[in-house]
Amino acid sequence: MDFGNRLHIWVAEGLCWEWACGPQLANSPTVIVMVGLPARGKTYISKKLTRYLNWIGVPTKVFNVGEYRREAVKHYSSYDFFRPDNEEAMKVRRQCAMAALRDVKLYLTEEAGQIAVFDATNTTRERRGMILNFAKENGFKVFFIESVCNDPNVVATNVMEVKLSSPDYRDCNSTDAMEDFMKRINCYQASYQPLDPDDYDRELSLIKVIDVGRRFLVNRVQDHIQSRIVYYLMNIHVQPRTIYLCRHGESEFNLKGRIGGDSGLSNRGKKFAVALNKFVEEQNLKDLKIWTSQLKRTIQTAEALQLPYEQWKALNEIDAGVCEEMTYEEIREQHPEEFALRDQDKYYYRYPSGESYQDLVQRLEPVIMELERQENVLVICHQAVMRCLLAYFLDKSADEMPYLKCPLHTVLKLTPVAYGCRVESISLNIEAVNTHRDRPEEAKKGPNPLMRRNSVTPLASPEPTKKPRINSFEEHVAVSSALPGCVPQEVPTQMPGQPLLGKACLSPGPVDEAKGREEALAPPSPQQSTRKAKGKMNHKVQDQRIPGWFGSEGTLKIM
Repeated sequence: MDFGNRLHIWVAEGLCWEWACGPQLANSPTVIVMVGLPARGKTYISKKLTRYLNWIGVPTKVFNVGEYRREAVKHYSSYDFFRPDNEEAMKVRRQCAMAALRDVKLYLTEEAGQIAVFDATNTTRERRGMILNFAKENGFKVFFIESVCNDPNVVATNVMEVKLSSPDYRDCNSTDAMEDFMKRINCYQASYQPLDPDDYDRELSLIKVIDVGRRFLVNRVQDHIQSRIVYYLMNIHVQPRTIYLCRHGESEFNLKGRIGGDSGLSNRGKKFAVALNKFVEEQNLKDLKIWTSQLKRTIQTAEALQLPYEQWKALNEIDAGVCEEMTYEEIREQHPEEFALRDQDKYYYRYPSGESYQDLVQRLEPVIMELERQENVLVICHQAVMRCLLAYFLDKSADEMPYLKCPLHTVLKLTPVAYGCRVESISLNIEAVNTHRDRPEEAKKGPNPLMRRNSVTPLASPEPTKKPRINSFEEHVAVSSALPGCVPQEVPTQMPGQPLLGKACLSPGPVDEAKGREEALAPPSPQQSTRKAKGKMNHKVQDQRIPGWFGSEGTLKIM
């Protein structure tokens, strides 16, 4: 029985094993195998790719064989350890690789992992064959990423910036360390067998990244997640640059404590815009690009800079749905259940007819791709949007993301470094209200996030219709008898931020059946015709919305 069939059976039998029940963006576990000589950027690619995949919701982990080797051999002596004729060392290195693969298996089968990145040189066909056999035995897919660099200047820079600071050379001067590491590269060079997609490796799924992204060679991409990996790798670069993130100036709604909306800047917000202009001039950046959302408060902030700027709809603030333009106190009073659900699980919670942080991440993925392609950029955005972008660059989890502090009138300067990002917080000394809400201590965590439906609220509706929501568990029980036979009669478990019924074969109750037939045969009203005409442009998007909602008389209405 193959792995896919086992997964299907587990779900069909209703076993709530969190990995089987969770959102699966990869249709089967994948092992990403790094290939290449030392100092070719394999670990850089591994960590950056892992950060991206985790950010979009694909549980991913790096398994660096070098760390296993340092654990097994406490004291590194010299490059002799990597000589191909050092049989004892070769045995230790193989044992370390096997230990890492055992942890890969554990992660993908028992720890809810979907992708494991096997970060090692893997320069011989024998070693890659061993990994392929391991993957075949366990039902894992394999995708190879080979980093090839023939520019000696790039290699030398990588060695100086990254390798000389590794634990192997903690007590060694830079000159001796450089010499030893270059000899280590020569040890691997003697037995290096590059991937050969034209002949020997033509059946493998792989991408060759040549000279730090100058060229790419892609072979046999098998699935959606592999195509996303390829797309991501083709967008990143290693050129020095700076990314500035800030929120708009303080708005009128900020002063009133209201969320969402499209209000203009307050007087203090206008002062911040002027101060931001001075700050940008002081940075003296060449070819700075400025991005804003399509909302008034970010545009007014950018106008003060007197520089060209681009408006991104994707940078608009999170859609609060029926809670737009309300204060948190009003939400607590008018929608107490929604208020409590959001506190339970802020990342996955979706406002009725609005968005969740999870939806926002998916909306912002094109922005991240474009940021990775750019050099110097200033992004003027909103609190939730800035949190999502910051979580990507700082490798923050979904649980941490909604509580990252992004104060008004403060600029965050992000400078990408070898394996991460350096952050500087710069206050422009203009007073503003504090819009941050800490994580409630009394809020109890809801069900495991992996058990939730991975549905997405579409973004394209210009004037979203505010729809009612199932208000209580009892309402669902009261109407369950009206459901047709295709809907299970047992009551499903309600997840935070999710309606009790997502998608079902819905029909009107017996009381309204005749009335429903009359309404179906009646000609549409002028208002209905107008709505239908408006909806043509967004037909595919609207079809994705949750189709059924309970009406006031306890029947289910099809929207």
